[in-house]
Amino acid sequence: MYESFYKFSGKPFQLNPDPSFYFASQGHSRAFAYLKYGIYQGDGFIVITGDIGAGKTTLLRALMDEVDTERIVVAQLVSTQLDADDLLKAVCGAFGLPIANVTKAEMLAALEKFLRSLPDQARRALLIVDEAQNLTRRAMEELRMLSNFQIGPRPLLQSFLVGQPELRDIMRGPSLQQLRQRVIASYHLGPLAREEVRFYVRHRLERVGWSGDPEIEDSIFDPLYEETGGVPRAINAVCNRLFFRTYLGQRHSIGPADLEETILELHDEFGPPLGAEASGPAPSVAEPNNAEGARPLNSPALAARLDRLDKGVATAHELLSRLVRPEAASGREPAAQRRPRFGARVGR
Repeated sequence: MYESFYKFSGKPFQLNPDPSFYFASQGHSRAFAYLKYGIYQGDGFIVITGDIGAGKTTLLRALMDEVDTERIVVAQLVSTQLDADDLLKAVCGAFGLPIANVTKAEMLAALEKFLRSLPDQARRALLIVDEAQNLTRRAMEELRMLSNFQIGPRPLLQSFLVGQPELRDIMRGPSLQQLRQRVIASYHLGPLAREEVRFYVRHRLERVGWSGDPEIEDSIFDPLYEETGGVPRAINAVCNRLFFRTYLGQRHSIGPADLEETILELHDEFGPPLGAEASGPAPSVAEPNNAEGARPLNSPALAARLDRLDKGVATAHELLSRLVRPEAASGREPAAQRRPRFGARVGR
């Protein structure tokens, strides 16, 4: 409704992931670089985690827009408590292989035959598992077994695991030690930094043709960050309601009082903010390495190592020119690592 009133070409704050709205914050740029580094390497596992609403799925869809599908066959799963046998069926189905009325042995044989056919076409396979925290440990082990398909020293299947922070806890289990050894890089995607929120909101508005109507006072962005913790989906939820309220008043400017009224309205519906409880220790990260020498997920805290990763991230961007269609990714300010308040509730 407010889209027509303000002459927008679309919905700037929709909650569904849309790669056309991808915002290259510093955290998202780094996560994107890790995924592209994985594509360049062509083997092993890449693990990306992030809280609900952090933008993981949007990140994946933006990556898919850049992947050269003439050279890489991509299959994507959104896992929902898949066990080992169900996972194999899902993988075969995602690659277009028959799964009806066939045994597990037949599915494995068909999958291996398919994967072995790709190098002859100068292609290779990439499996992306979204919401990977829902996989059982048996399914995780099945994924590792699938990575054993290879020609000479080169594996035929590479996997990206993307999920919520508990994915890391699952992978730290003793039964998944062999899988951890095949992780070549991992990264935790945090919320936007305080100073990035303003750029994020304006970026989304500009994507739908915003030209200053409504006028937005800069003084709303600090309280918007405080309310949402910098979580993109929470920012979208608050801004969507904020613009709707302004439209109902037939007004062409937005200030702090409008945001305060919107937040109070949302609190009436969903309850007060969850509070600024501690988010616990920062997630760890494994730096890019060889598949057999990948550092474990319980390496030193992410916050103490981000600066040391910048050089490797820039190198990964440069190396990807052969496999990924070039897109300029602009660096932003450092991502904040605090737990969202209202954002955690909205994202459920």
